[in-house]
Amino acid sequence: MSAATVTACGSGSATNQTADGKTELTVATFNEFGYEDLFKEYEAAHPDVKITQRKSGQAAPHHENLFTKLGAGSGLADVEAIEEGYLSQVMSKAGQFNDLKEIGPKDATSDRWLKWKADAATTKDGKLIGYGTDIGPLAMCYRKDLFEKAGLPSDPEAVKALFATWDSYFAAGDQFIAKSGGVAWFDSSAQIFNAMHNQHEVGYFDKSDKLVVESNPAIKADWDAVTKAVAKGQSAKLAAWSNEWNTGFKLGSFATKTCPSWMLGVIETQAGPENKGKWAVTDAFPNGGGNWGGSYLTVPKQSKNAKKAAELAAWLTAPEQQIKAFQAKGTFPSQVKALEAPALLEKTNAYFGDIKAGALFAAQAKKVAAAQYKGPKDGQIQDNVFSPALQSQEQGKSADEAWKTAVAEAQKAAK
Repeated sequence: MSAATVTACGSGSATNQTADGKTELTVATFNEFGYEDLFKEYEAAHPDVKITQRKSGQAAPHHENLFTKLGAGSGLADVEAIEEGYLSQVMSKAGQFNDLKEIGPKDATSDRWLKWKADAATTKDGKLIGYGTDIGPLAMCYRKDLFEKAGLPSDPEAVKALFATWDSYFAAGDQFIAKSGGVAWFDSSAQIFNAMHNQHEVGYFDKSDKLVVESNPAIKADWDAVTKAVAKGQSAKLAAWSNEWNTGFKLGSFATKTCPSWMLGVIETQAGPENKGKWAVTDAFPNGGGNWGGSYLTVPKQSKNAKKAAELAAWLTAPEQQIKAFQAKGTFPSQVKALEAPALLEKTNAYFGDIKAGALFAAQAKKVAAAQYKGPKDGQIQDNVFSPALQSQEQGKSADEAWKTAVAEAQKAAK
């Protein structure tokens, strides 16, 4: 072990210790990771360690704090959670995070995780920046009763053909709105566009971090397909996470929803008990698979206890703990062995007709072909450029004018 590694691992007086001589490890998370009981279990098995959790209610303030303290050079936790939507920004600052292949336990190899999950947190020169926690494999949720009223098949097996490709999905939307009595086919054009876009090999930037919004024809093709569907009346025009969007679930304002594993809980909460049994989920997603959501545990180089922090992070993301976190908070595992665990595969969901949701989403996770390459400002362009531009078309702006605005704003954001 080199002297530099010893320093990075927090040897000697550099370590943070409690008054009773324990090594204090701070862990910064957001939302619900399901770690509270796991921390107690780890401390019981490691009496020399004291874990202090810093927990934010939402991802945005957590990451704002993270990037502020990265810039300041101090103040970060020993273990920092990173949501996948912010991962590209973290990867652009990879030099400020430890390579977990170097400091982590030797058995915590990348092949423990689904390949695309580990690849997304691996730098171009092969450093592993984060251990994968949860994922959000995509399926399609839909309203059985609304399908039946519109003369479409409603059984989860029978609807698969409708969701085979994006072409078949939008064609089914045309059939639906012709007989739906004003109910929309999907909730929001941005939700559909993002799912389509994230299936491509690269995002808004190529692998040399050059903006490709205009030069990548796949982006414009997705735009044209979605805005055409909006023009035909397929969108409910509801901004995701708005009060109107939440109410839309309860009122049955739209018939289909791009559905990561965690969306089942959102639908049940927002649609309410009166709509139990009306929503269904099928193990199909247009053009294959996709992922929306999930996080990583990283160890910043600011940590004075980096080696012990990496050991904790590796333990928290091991298959056994991923299953316990899933049972506690529903966070869907990313470890290959966890995806084969009976506790996951036998998990049913009563709201969605007692379907084996664990097995369904485990199968969907394995359909994701590869991790999309995202440039350092990919997330900002998705959230702050393309989503508003798509909303502007839903509100009456022409698709061509909205596209021009999106291109111009993306070029500004990329500078």
